Amino acid sequence: MAPRRPNGAGAFPKPVATPAPKQPDPAELYAALDLGTNSCRMLIAQPQGNQFHVVDSFSKSVQLGTGLEASGRLSRASIGRTVQALRICRSKLEKHNVTRMRLVATEACRRAGNARDFLNRVRRETGLRLEIIQPEEEARLAVVSCAPLVSTRTEQLLVVDIGGGSTELVWIDLSAVPRHERPRAIMRLHAGFHAPDSPFPTAKVVDWISVPLGVATLKEKFDDVEDDAARFALMSWFFEENLSDFSPYAHEQTREGFQIIGTSGTVTTVAASHLGLKRYDRNKVDGLRMTSDQIDRVIRDYLDLGPEGRRVDPRIGRDRHALIMSGAAILQALMRVWPTDRLSVADRGLREGLLYAQMSADGVLEDGPV
Repeated sequence: MAPRRPNGAGAFPKPVATPAPKQPDPAELYAALDLGTNSCRMLIAQPQGNQFHVVDSFSKSVQLGTGLEASGRLSRASIGRTVQALRICRSKLEKHNVTRMRLVATEACRRAGNARDFLNRVRRETGLRLEIIQPEEEARLAVVSCAPLVSTRTEQLLVVDIGGGSTELVWIDLSAVPRHERPRAIMRLHAGFHAPDSPFPTAKVVDWISVPLGVATLKEKFDDVEDDAARFALMSWFFEENLSDFSPYAHEQTREGFQIIGTSGTVTTVAASHLGLKRYDRNKVDGLRMTSDQIDRVIRDYLDLGPEGRRVDPRIGRDRHALIMSGAAILQALMRVWPTDRLSVADRGLREGLLYAQMSADGVLEDGPV
């Protein structure tokens, strides 16, 4: 006789099929790729309310600009590493059937004598068409990406994007914009720093600058200085000298109503070190506020560690330790000129700005608080 199947308590559970996660509609997807001097990074996302939801991402240190400072050209090895990374990006784009995308290259390709040959090779070997964007657009997109972090109390805003080959600074006056409109006014800058007449309250871009020094190029410039502390001091003062054409530089800025937003691997690494994170956590870092004094303490700690200590410090990470001091030198110069109690840490940048700009232009983001 067949065994009787138990009922009630102790009954065999009925098999339940776990529903497969819903695949996003390819028609709703957007992609943004940022090929910088040091890293190749991509996001694939779909609009969700007034933000977006990331479906897939890619990030790799390709060191495209290695040797560029000395030779003026992209090296064969750097190109090889980068093409390999871009092949992975292409496979992700194909997997998700993405058709709306912007794929951009920045400072290394702006400066390299063989940039066009490189882009042609990328197109031949991966099918991807990269465009070299100019510094103003790079700065504008970095600003747009930070709109959600703008405080409604902020009247004067400085957005700083420390890249591998350049650093963009944008000073924005929000004092004429109603408080609740300030983040939205920043988002509207995707159309241009000097947008035509608009019925909406506008953020006024007082000045902006693209300094051709980032974490990779500044490090290369002072690589021959052996003493760690001396190299750091020279990098910091040299960067400050290169800010002299930035008009707000000379003005005394009160801390009240003034906000700096820093977007870069340097700023997020300093924030993670300040929090003592052994494992990076974007949710704890993005939007964190730090004071000049807190930032200074982290940088002094880095100097005390020395090159060997930084190499094994889990808060810094293996792919960041070689560049953290050139980034810290830039950050220290900025804090020296504009001390603040409110530096907002942004784990976001060009890719997010590219996505916001595409989605805003297509009208697929809901209106409302950013």
